Amino acid sequence: MKKPLFVVVIGVLFATMLACQFIPANLPQLPAAAVPTTEPAPTLVLPAGGATEVQSPDILVDLFQQVNPGVVAIRATFAQGSGEGSGFVFDTQGHIVTNYHVVQDNTGLEVDFPSGTKVHGKVVGFDPDSDLAVVKVDVPASELRPLPLGDSDQLQVGETVAAIGNPFGFSSTMTMGIVSAKGRNLESIRQTSDGRSFSAGDLIQTDAAINPGNSGGPLLNMKGEVVGVNRAIQTVATATSGEPVNSGISFAVSVNIVKRVVPVLISKGSYDYPYLGVSALEEVTLDLSETLGLSQSRGAYLVEVVSGGPADQAGLKAGTKDTSITGLEAGGDLITAIDGQPVNVYGDLIGYLMLKKSPGDKVDLTVLRDGKEMHVTVTLGKRP
Repeated sequence: MKKPLFVVVIGVLFATMLACQFIPANLPQLPAAAVPTTEPAPTLVLPAGGATEVQSPDILVDLFQQVNPGVVAIRATFAQGSGEGSGFVFDTQGHIVTNYHVVQDNTGLEVDFPSGTKVHGKVVGFDPDSDLAVVKVDVPASELRPLPLGDSDQLQVGETVAAIGNPFGFSSTMTMGIVSAKGRNLESIRQTSDGRSFSAGDLIQTDAAINPGNSGGPLLNMKGEVVGVNRAIQTVATATSGEPVNSGISFAVSVNIVKRVVPVLISKGSYDYPYLGVSALEEVTLDLSETLGLSQSRGAYLVEVVSGGPADQAGLKAGTKDTSITGLEAGGDLITAIDGQPVNVYGDLIGYLMLKKSPGDKVDLTVLRDGKEMHVTVTLGKRP
């Protein structure tokens, strides 16, 4: 039976759930410089965005009317069930962007346009690390309304955003919220040879209502530009049907990741991420820094360096000395910057690599080892 992927968050009793809706068969019911789309996308013209104007119903009405024709519902069938998600038109060649987990291992895809047109689609590329996929459809040109892509680096915490998608099968549903945070990390769908997950970085956190079926749909700024692709929610509650319920914490893949990855998926079918070959604490608290004997709590503390990997070849070290915390070893390197950019938490390191670097590139890491600062140059590999 096809089920949502659960991501365990260490230290809290929550589960992060991919925001797609899966339905068992017997019930009714996720680098080069950024590349532009093949055809220029239309520009949504809205009034200037002051705080009062953002709350104006007319602005949201105009945004919906302009953007909704480019948002689709995706119905996928699998060997033992079916599922629903969302997507949006990327270009005039019929490429639709969605999440990989919406279409993963499908046996058939239906793409439904707001006009009522329904067509079969085919996956032409997917990336389990960013949880993105591209579906190709053959429809009249009049159905293809590519959405303009924004710049997620310019997003501000507190900025108003909207989501349009297919939650619980209710197509063309619009919700609104704010950007709650930037640079979040989730586990990637791609796994290591020993069954652990790689990290996916540069995610946008929002409190816009995202629910099962919203996966793959656009997160939009008030200019009508796509700033993210809705991917997952974090929740402590489920409906009587077992579906996760929105609790105000949702995550979207940043559009700057989309702009790097999707053109390559269209041309090659897959995308290669840089590989450092380390595992680190997501955050170093004061208690952890004291336990580890660190001089500061800002940075990414290495708990593992993969043997033979790029970091190992460059001489980076993980902890080897027992501490009062079972499984946590002291004496490891603390990465505090990459190419001069500060690393406050592990997510800063992963986000920089995903957005700025490609396999074969070199990075300069600022490292604290035994209280002394040093620089280590690492030649990045390709994620296995």
